[in-house]
Amino acid sequence: MRQPLIVLTCMRSYSSLVCGMLGQHPDLYGMPELNLFVGETVGAVIDVLTKIRPRSLDGLYRAVAEIECGGQDALGVERAIELTRQRRAWPAKRMLDHLGEAVAPRIWVDKSPSTVVNERALENALRFYPNAHYLHLTRHPRPTCESIHTITAKNVTPKRGRRPATGKNEPERLWQRMNGDIVRLAGALTPGQYMHVRGEDILRDPHAFLGQICEWLDIRDDDAAIEAMLHPEESPYAGIGPAAAPFGNDPNFLRNPRFTRRPIPAASLEGPLSWRGDGGVFEERTAWLARRFGYA
Repeated sequence: MRQPLIVLTCMRSYSSLVCGMLGQHPDLYGMPELNLFVGETVGAVIDVLTKIRPRSLDGLYRAVAEIECGGQDALGVERAIELTRQRRAWPAKRMLDHLGEAVAPRIWVDKSPSTVVNERALENALRFYPNAHYLHLTRHPRPTCESIHTITAKNVTPKRGRRPATGKNEPERLWQRMNGDIVRLAGALTPGQYMHVRGEDILRDPHAFLGQICEWLDIRDDDAAIEAMLHPEESPYAGIGPAAAPFGNDPNFLRNPRFTRRPIPAASLEGPLSWRGDGGVFEERTAWLARRFGYA
């Protein structure tokens, strides 16, 4: 079995769409968000995610249903949930290897945001798969942070006294920390294991930039392979699943999984930040990282 492609990214960075596209390559298999790096065992993963955000298990259940239980209808997902629970004692890596072997010879692709949110999960990814390919997907920090703020604001529940994220969970700090952690991980990799790509570039010119990723992975980059990648809606996971596991990816993507080439509005590192409301601007560390990624 070939080593996986692990996509590392800050949330709200086009990852569901880009990974949906990658997963349609004839030599790749795009998994939904498995989130299996957050624990040492399947049981630990279930316990952690059930406590923090139960819907984060949807991707794992849908993958097991699709790969092992005959499909993602209500019965298939019900069987997958039971089968996954029976494997609580399995090491998380065993579950990943098991799913990867089932889709071989295609290379499995994982892009679980929790891998970067949780520092231990990032360490587990490197420890489980020291020879994997790691694709670092970025988006300009301004629209990324604005999107994080919008999602956070929707989840605020005044009755419970919850407030929008601040401190280390403030949008800019999240973007800065996650991308900084990925850059540090890249320093532990051997030449050829790491590639950085801007999501904006893929959406503007998918043929050129998807082709570069194919060349890096040493897989087909012919017109037919690239054309297949332009249809993420063909993925078995590109849509809302049954009630027991409806998600496994960004819900907005699942409701409209088609790719449409479109211009990306220009964003600047200069000027006040709309989500702060105090006239504050990007910290120098954020601006430095963004310029490293080619943003202005």
